[in-house]
Amino acid sequence: MLRLPIIFSVQRASLSMMMAVLLVWSGTAGAAASGWPTDRPAQLRPQASATALLAATVTGEGASGRIVAVGDHGVILLSDDGKNYRQARNVPTRTMLTTVFFIDRQNGWAAGHDGVVLKTVDGGDNWQLLRQQYGQEQPILSIWFADANNGLAVGLFGMALRTSDGGNTWSEVKLTDGDAADRHLYRILATRNGTLLITAEAGTVFRSEDGGKHWDVIDTGEKGSLWSATAFSENGVSTVIMVGMRGHIIRSADDGKSWQAIASGTTQSLTDAGNLSERELVVGGMGGTLLHSSDGGRHFSAVQGAGDAPITALVKTPGAGTTPLALFSLGGVLPPLPAAAPQ
Repeated sequence: MLRLPIIFSVQRASLSMMMAVLLVWSGTAGAAASGWPTDRPAQLRPQASATALLAATVTGEGASGRIVAVGDHGVILLSDDGKNYRQARNVPTRTMLTTVFFIDRQNGWAAGHDGVVLKTVDGGDNWQLLRQQYGQEQPILSIWFADANNGLAVGLFGMALRTSDGGNTWSEVKLTDGDAADRHLYRILATRNGTLLITAEAGTVFRSEDGGKHWDVIDTGEKGSLWSATAFSENGVSTVIMVGMRGHIIRSADDGKSWQAIASGTTQSLTDAGNLSERELVVGGMGGTLLHSSDGGRHFSAVQGAGDAPITALVKTPGAGTTPLALFSLGGVLPPLPAAAPQ
């Protein structure tokens, strides 16, 4: 089989397309018999930490949390200190993984290309394949669960899926009719009030107050894609930051109903955002861009020391007294950095 790079326009780019191509496989449904990547387990790689990594999260809360990062070739990396990484022992696919989500220290899901959904019940050491669709050109870009049973997954061309049995079976969900129906969906998250938000292309945000049964389409006034977001509570107010193309940052202080543009000081596309405390935020992006805010996302300053590797994901290292950041890129794991080192 031949692996084909398909080039998409900048406006239709997704988070996993930051490598300039979306990797899909040519072939037929019968390709599984000849070794389709979803049917071949991930290999233990001597240089696994140098694999392109596209998403990361921290399991559980507090010092007992674990970093879990996912990426190409089905590689899943685990770290308990943000410095030393090991590869998950059993991952039953070699396809590209683009998203990972945990509801507690042990139970989590990962998903990606070929419609793959994986599940772990032991903190990420071993994974089970729950779903696959050979050659599907709609990769799952974000997965989210409310509890052990109920979850949502979103991806390209308006694809949205729902499960009520822990990811064993999925049904399609139609978020809206009209012009926004087929927009790429990049990141799903819950606000501190429990409202669900989905970042999308063309500055669009999808918003649901009833667990995803009904969705409102919000035009934020932005033109480009919104690739990632972080939700937090500031003085008891549900607040959200979204980041995306050409250095755009928008902020909502009313649980995602309305949005304000925030100056970022960069034109580099921004790929991930995280909150370190109630008012302290970090944003990463292309060209090693790393931004820091100490006032709840109203103002951002550049951070030194991130190099020039394209940052794809960042998380706060669990239990670290000095709050170092764990950084990930298309070149793999990056050296951790202190959270606040503005220029």
